[in-house]
Amino acid sequence: MGTESVDRQQQRLREFMSLLPLTLEIAGLPRAEPGRHFNEGQMEVRANTIRTAYKMARQLALEIAK
Repeated sequence: MGTESVDRQQQRLREFMSLLPLTLEIAGLPRAEPGRHFNEGQMEVRANTIRTAYKMARQLALEIAK
């Protein structure tokens, strides 16, 4: 059973990585300017935006696969 959970985690990670370009396009987040860093609050907002965009990208991929 432990192997199944590791395999499932690896599958989910591969799925995330394959959808990452689409996810980032859907999120529409600008890149940081050179030498400028985001603060913790900004990073949290960006992470939440990426989470939401990933859900949309995954749903889109599932709909296209039908």
